[in-house]
Amino acid sequence: MAKCSKSHKRFDSINVIPFIDIMLVLLVMVLTTATFIKQGIIPVDLPESQGSTKEELKKEINILVDANGKIFYDKEEVSLKVLEDKLKLISPKQTVLLRSDKNSKFQDFVSVMGILKKLKHEQLYIVTKD
Repeated sequence: MAKCSKSHKRFDSINVIPFIDIMLVLLVMVLTTATFIKQGIIPVDLPESQGSTKEELKKEINILVDANGKIFYDKEEVSLKVLEDKLKLISPKQTVLLRSDKNSKFQDFVSVMGILKKLKHEQLYIVTKD
């Protein structure tokens, strides 16, 4: 009787290349869909909650300290107390741009910074000239 000389390969490892290919295709699909949703290409009508309040944020709040130490809140001259009262009314998430004249007293700048720190404003940008 003749012996069959078929070589048998041992099955002790799994070929994961096709699995990786499938996972990469799925990843591309998820990332592409997420990008379309974020950019607004795919229209999504989000539900509204009655328990939440919608906060209107202005583009940005401008605070200016001029060379004479006068403080301006969006082009309106204010005192430190009035500035603090106005900043209490806005969200700490609101973007604040602080401009200080190079010839102003450093104390005026520090006073405004103290109010912003006290009210926990974290979106603060100090504007300088390049």
